[in-house]
Amino acid sequence: MRSDRYSTLFVPATGLVTQLARALAEGRLEDKLLHFSKPKLLIVDELGYLPFEPNAAHLFFQLVSRRYEHGSMLVTSNRSVSEWGGVFGDPVVATAILDRLLHHSHVITIRGDSYRLRTKRRAGLVNQASAKEGKSTE
Repeated sequence: MRSDRYSTLFVPATGLVTQLARALAEGRLEDKLLHFSKPKLLIVDELGYLPFEPNAAHLFFQLVSRRYEHGSMLVTSNRSVSEWGGVFGDPVVATAILDRLLHHSHVITIRGDSYRLRTKRRAGLVNQASAKEGKSTE
């Protein structure tokens, strides 16, 4: 067995906050926070695709705070950090989350077409104008 392996957990942001909210309602929040805090790397996908409910933003903050300086997080988002106040519904909570996420971090900004759009364009299924508008010519 290799000793250089790291535990990793991948979860879409909407699924993450849904699980945290359900755990809170069932009185199991501490257990669920522990579950998401254990892996060396937690990958949270598509943060900002849908706005968070106020309670969900606070639950996400608790998770980020718990992992801060104890475990790595990789967060993907289609929103710039300047838009996160709207994503979380509260600029103060967004600032607190970003403060912890951005400390000791590397931010990688990817511009241009997504892999999916580029592949469709090469296949002739989407033209340049439609891709920019997010519309398919199918």
